[in-house]
Amino acid sequence: MSYFYREYHDGPDPLAPPYDVRSALDEMGDAILSGSTPLDSLRDLLRRGLPGAPDRRGLDDLLRQVRRRRRELRDNTRLDGTLERARALLDKAIGQERAELFPDPSDDARFRESALDALPSDTARAVQELADYDWRSAAARQTFEELRDLLRREVLDSQFRGMRDALANPDPAAMERVRQMMSDLNDMLDRDARGEHTQDDFDQFMQKYGDMFPENPRNLDELVDQLARRAAAAQRLLASLTPEQREELAGLMNHTLEQAGLAEQMRRLGDALYARRPDLAWGAPERVSGEQPMGMGDAVTALQELADLGDLETALRQDYPGARLDDIDEAAIRRALGRSAVDDLEALRQVERELEAQGYLRRNRGKLELTPKAVRRLGETALRRVFASLDSGRRGDHDQRDAGTAGEPTGSTRPWRFGDEQPIDVVRTVVNGVRRGGGAPVSLSVDDFEVVETERRSAAAVCLLVDLSYSMALRGTWAAAKQTALALQALVASKFPQDAVQIIGFSNYARVLRPDELAGLEWDMVQGTNLHHALLIAGRHLDRHPDFEPVVLVVTDGEPTAHLMRNGVPRFEWPPSQETLTLTLAEVDKMTRRRATINVFMLAADDRLREFVDEVARRNGGRVFSASADRLGEYVVSDFLRARRTR
Repeated sequence: MSYFYREYHDGPDPLAPPYDVRSALDEMGDAILSGSTPLDSLRDLLRRGLPGAPDRRGLDDLLRQVRRRRRELRDNTRLDGTLERARALLDKAIGQERAELFPDPSDDARFRESALDALPSDTARAVQELADYDWRSAAARQTFEELRDLLRREVLDSQFRGMRDALANPDPAAMERVRQMMSDLNDMLDRDARGEHTQDDFDQFMQKYGDMFPENPRNLDELVDQLARRAAAAQRLLASLTPEQREELAGLMNHTLEQAGLAEQMRRLGDALYARRPDLAWGAPERVSGEQPMGMGDAVTALQELADLGDLETALRQDYPGARLDDIDEAAIRRALGRSAVDDLEALRQVERELEAQGYLRRNRGKLELTPKAVRRLGETALRRVFASLDSGRRGDHDQRDAGTAGEPTGSTRPWRFGDEQPIDVVRTVVNGVRRGGGAPVSLSVDDFEVVETERRSAAAVCLLVDLSYSMALRGTWAAAKQTALALQALVASKFPQDAVQIIGFSNYARVLRPDELAGLEWDMVQGTNLHHALLIAGRHLDRHPDFEPVVLVVTDGEPTAHLMRNGVPRFEWPPSQETLTLTLAEVDKMTRRRATINVFMLAADDRLREFVDEVARRNGGRVFSASADRLGEYVVSDFLRARRTR
């Protein structure tokens, strides 16, 4: 046996390694940590193209090509080419007939000349009146037959692509075959409407008439789609002409179909296609401005392509609710941009699918959300950014990779829990495997592992209170606050798993934020900075962990302007009412009695805010930081680590 090797061109390389979606998530993470939503960040990624794959086009590149092709079609298309050519042939035939009649002195010649003089200016009506005219000039008769052949080919080609070439040579048998094809097609559509159609019926139809359908549909649905899109484009052609041109061309079409014996079959087909695809833009005019006249079949093809490109442009923009890459018609991409564009689209679809399949994204009631797995990775990214900022300014022990093993072993062990960094007690782990019934060699399960207990620092109950009010977005500080919350969540989960962390967002109300909703969180477009409610919730968290060291961190850019009334409804006032300030400071005093130090990170230099936080520091003993947005994460994480080291 002999083998031949050549370069692979048919689609993407089947031996290429799978795309690493983690890099795609990191690309999305940059946008998310800057304040974007998961949906917007995914759309931005797909629009730009895949990181690490410069040979793959993104949606923006495909969209630019589609728009360029639409401009080319509009700038190079003129729709009245068939009318223009038909009028020219008609004038030629009449001129040839007049030349034949002029030398003849008979009354019959004068009568014929008067009949030609009386012909209407409308091309369609003139052709209709000349249908039964007995031409004296053989050249005129031949020219008129050429006109009729032209109309027959163009009208049929406008409905069935490729029919013009099939009817290039006038042949009564060919026209009879067209009539039979249309009759069989309409009968097949009728049977399908009654539920009696089978794939065998379609296969037999294509075996008999397949040469008339160059697009080679595989089933009746594909055939209906192709015919309906073309029929709709023919209707748009008529709608795009001037009223006079429309009337002329419609008259020519009707007369041609009547003469060919196809009028009734074409009407049946048009009704059936419209009933099956009413969603197409039937009769919607298209604006074109070309100088090169096109025949009717070519003009319909151009309008059909323009409609496909318009739908493709809408799908590629992905700017409608619930948009997905699966909405983009692969066949339309192939027709418009070629096979390479299909491969580019498939690469983008693979990333979208893999982000969901590998557990980074999920759809909840049509809304795209990050999973806890993705949030953990984004939190680690945010934490790396914070530590990189810390490293750029100074060296310290903030990145304690052995933080979980601090202290001397106590001599006791406990079962391993996810997130533990203490050393494994190998002896106890193997003994557990043997006791469970493991043979030789011993087979271990997760439940067998035990870790060495160490004298650890006391656990902390951490409360991070993040301002979600509208002013945070206006000042451009909301993205930094979200990134800081993610970084602190990741730090506690990875380095201090014994701590109990709670992140609380507050605007007119306050609410506890789950880790998996942090990344996709958006600021609240409401009035109110209800620190009073946030401190109430934080106090409950501390009370649930009485033996933990309390840590309370507040990130805000404004003074309290709302408080929670007894009926559970928030009350907003600006400037802040005395009642709001009194109730908020009362919660500060409660925190002081809990031995909880409140450290406040100000993101604005407002005098009224400074006066308020100074009062909080005086009552509580905490510290006040005036942090810029780009250094907020550094300040919060450094302060948290300082507090943990102190304890």
